[in-house]
Amino acid sequence: MRLGENGALRLLGGTTLLFLLILGFSSSSDARDLQGRLGLGYNSEFANSHPQTVGGTPGISLKYALTRDIAMAGILGMNTASPKNSVVGLKFFKNFFLETNLNFYFFLAGALVSGNSVNGAEFLSGFGSEFFIPGIESLGLSFELGASLNNLSGSFALRTLGVSLLNAGVHFYF
Repeated sequence: MRLGENGALRLLGGTTLLFLLILGFSSSSDARDLQGRLGLGYNSEFANSHPQTVGGTPGISLKYALTRDIAMAGILGMNTASPKNSVVGLKFFKNFFLETNLNFYFFLAGALVSGNSVNGAEFLSGFGSEFFIPGIESLGLSFELGASLNNLSGSFALRTLGVSLLNAGVHFYF
């Protein structure tokens, strides 16, 4: 599915509005509290790391929980071999349902990506969960679903997103 520039901007605006509405909700259950903890891991869900991208590479991710409900991650990935490939992005998380070993969240992300000698931007939005294995509370395994909007093909393309821990990421929290 290809969107014109106006359609892409409306989709991005609607997603941003949804994100701001979800920020207004809070949860009070006894859950995995990551506030003030830094997570080191990876993220492989941007377009430059998909199997159809030759030389694709995942990004190293630093995730920090600003509050119990809000976190952000910086993502950086690169491949200097031919064809060159890179991603630099930010990802924001809002927990809206918390369980003892599982946090459900809404996410919004944006990145500058390159792949197959093509540069562009990509925006991700959706829902996910981060699971913590009982007894190994510092290791978070993520699963996510949602939508992606990118312009790597020369025009805006919208696609659905469904990623397991192999793509959405794994973080070790200090």
